[in-house]
Amino acid sequence: MTATIDSIATESTADLLKGVLFGGNFRQEHGSWRRLISTAPFRRPADRTPDERLSLAYERLKILNSTLDSAAGTATDPRALAALHEWIGPVDPALTTVAGIHYNLFLGSLLDHDGDTRRDLSDFLRLRRIGTFLCTEVAHGNDAAAVETTATYDRARDGFVLHTPHSGAQKFMPNASPAGGPKTGLVVARLLADGADHGVFLFLVPLTDEVRPMPGVRVRRLPARLGSPVDHCLTSFDQVFVEREALLGGEHGRVGDNREFSSAMGSRRRRFLTAIGRVTVGKISMSACAVGAARATLAVAVRYGGHRYISGPRATQPVPVIAHRSHHGPLAEAMATVFAMSLLHRRALDRWEAQAGTDPGTATGRAEAERLVAVAKGWITWRARAVIVECRERCGAQALLENNGMADLVAGAEGVITAEGDNLAIHAKAAAEMLFAAPQTPQDSTPDAAPGDLGDPRFLGRLHAHVEDLWFARARARMSGARNDGPLDRWNAASGPALRGVEAHAHRQAAEAYADAVAGLPEGPARDRLAELQRLFALRWVDRNSGDLLAAGRLTIDQVHALPDAIEGLIADVAAHLSTLIESFALPEEVLADWPIAGADYADAYDDPEAAWQTAAGTEGER
Repeated sequence: MTATIDSIATESTADLLKGVLFGGNFRQEHGSWRRLISTAPFRRPADRTPDERLSLAYERLKILNSTLDSAAGTATDPRALAALHEWIGPVDPALTTVAGIHYNLFLGSLLDHDGDTRRDLSDFLRLRRIGTFLCTEVAHGNDAAAVETTATYDRARDGFVLHTPHSGAQKFMPNASPAGGPKTGLVVARLLADGADHGVFLFLVPLTDEVRPMPGVRVRRLPARLGSPVDHCLTSFDQVFVEREALLGGEHGRVGDNREFSSAMGSRRRRFLTAIGRVTVGKISMSACAVGAARATLAVAVRYGGHRYISGPRATQPVPVIAHRSHHGPLAEAMATVFAMSLLHRRALDRWEAQAGTDPGTATGRAEAERLVAVAKGWITWRARAVIVECRERCGAQALLENNGMADLVAGAEGVITAEGDNLAIHAKAAAEMLFAAPQTPQDSTPDAAPGDLGDPRFLGRLHAHVEDLWFARARARMSGARNDGPLDRWNAASGPALRGVEAHAHRQAAEAYADAVAGLPEGPARDRLAELQRLFALRWVDRNSGDLLAAGRLTIDQVHALPDAIEGLIADVAAHLSTLIESFALPEEVLADWPIAGADYADAYDDPEAAWQTAAGTEGER
C-alpha cells in the first residue's frame, strides 16, 4: 500500500484533535502565546553572532513581559507557565531558558514565600532587573541538598554573609552575567546561625548592575554550550552581606525580629524541599517545552517529506520521499508518540494543579502527583529527543543547517533532559518510591488474566499494567535476593528492573490518557484518527514486551505472530492522514515560514541572484 498525504484537512477533524492536544480552553490558555510568536519581533534572525542572539533573547523577554496582564499572575499559574514554554520553546530556546528561570524559579519562588512580607517586586515585575536562580554547584547537581555555599547570620548587623568556601561550591550555570540588564539572583545556600546548620534556604542577592558584578560577587562566563546561546556562568561570593529580609522564609524557617531562627519543620530535608518547591513546576514546563519542540520538528519533517521529490519506479514519474514506507513509517510512529507525550503532559499538569494547594508533608495525593510530574518529565523529554533526532534524519543534511531550525532543537532536547533534575536521577527516585509501594491492581483486571483481543483497548490497558507490575516484581525479587552488604548494594541489584518499571508506568499513564481522550470524542473522523494513533502506540509497546507477555500467558503465540502485521496496518492508516494531524498542532504559518524546508519552495532559499543561470534567463527573455 502506498502512503498518501491528504492535501486538505477537514476543519472539524483538525479542530477536534487540537482540543485533544491542548485541552478545551485553547483560546484563553494558548491563544496569546500563539499570537505572540507570530509577530515580527519573533521572526528567526539571519546571520547573527551568538552574542547578538543572546541579546535578542533578552529583548524578546522584555517584549513578552510587556504583553502580560500580570507578570505575577503568570508566575503563580502553572498552566500559564506550561503554555508559555510549549509555544516559545520551538521558536527561541534561549528565550525559553531565561523566561522560565525569571518567571518560574525566581518570581514564582519570591511569590510563594513570605506572603506577609511587603517586599517590593516592581523591578522584577517590570524587568528593570532580571531574575535568575543559583542552585547547583560545580560539585553538587542532583544532590543540591548538599550545597556548600553558606549564608551565616550576623547577629550584630542583623543580616547574612554569603560565602563560597572552595572551587566546588561555585554556583554552576546560572545566567548571572549583566547580559540583558542588571541581574538579581535567588541563591540556594546553607543557613548557619550561632554555630548551627539549619539547612538550605533561598536568599535574594543582587548580582550585577548594567555592566559588572556587585562587590564581592564574582561572575565568569562558562564555555559555550551546544544549541542556543545563554549567558551560563560560574558565580561565587566573597563575604557578601545582605539584610535579614533577603532570606525567603516561611513556616519552614525564618529569623524573626528577636534575631532567633525558628521553624515549624524539624526535618532539614523538608525545609530544603519547601525552599525549592518551584522545581516541580519547572519539570512541568520542561515537559511542555519538549512537547512543543517535538511537534514543530515533526510538522517540518512531514511537510518537507511531502514536497521533496525523488526518482520513482519510473524515471519520468518522481514521487515525494514520504511515499516510501521507510520514510513515512518512522514519522507515523513519531506522530503516535507526540500525541502520547502531549496527553501525558496534560494528565500530569491536571493532577498537579488539583493537588498544588495541599500540604506536601501530609497529602498522599500531592506526593503521587509530584511523582507523576517527575516521571512524565523524564519520559516526555527522552521521547522528544528521539522524535527530534528521527525528524532531523528524515530531512537529511538540510536539517543540519541552523536556518532550518532543527539543529537548535536537537541541542535543546539535551538541555531539558538535564534541567530541573536529570532524567535518570528523577526516575531513580521515582523507582525507589514505587518499589516499596503496594503493587497496584488494574481497575479492570480479570481473575483469570486470559488473553483478550488485540483490538480491545481495555485488554491493551491490562497488558500495559502487567508489564509495569512484572518489572517491579523483578526489582523486589532482586532486592530480596541481594547480598546484605548494605542499602546501596540492594538498590544496585534492583535498580535496573525498577527503572524499567518506571518506564512502563509512564507508558501506562500515557495509554490511559489516550483511552480517555478517544472516549471523549464524538463518533467520526477525529475519533478514528485518534484511535489509530492510540492502537499504534499501544501495540508497539506490547510488541516490545511480547516475550514476557507470552511467557506470562497474557498473549498467545498467534497474537505475537499477528503483532507485526497489525502494526504495519496502523502505520499505513496514520501515514495517510499525517497532514491532518500536523494541522491539529496549530503552528502559525509565520513560524513555519522561518524554516525554509517547511515550504514547497525551499530550494529558493539557496538561489544565487548573481549566478550564470540568472544571466542566462535574462538573456533568453531578451531574445
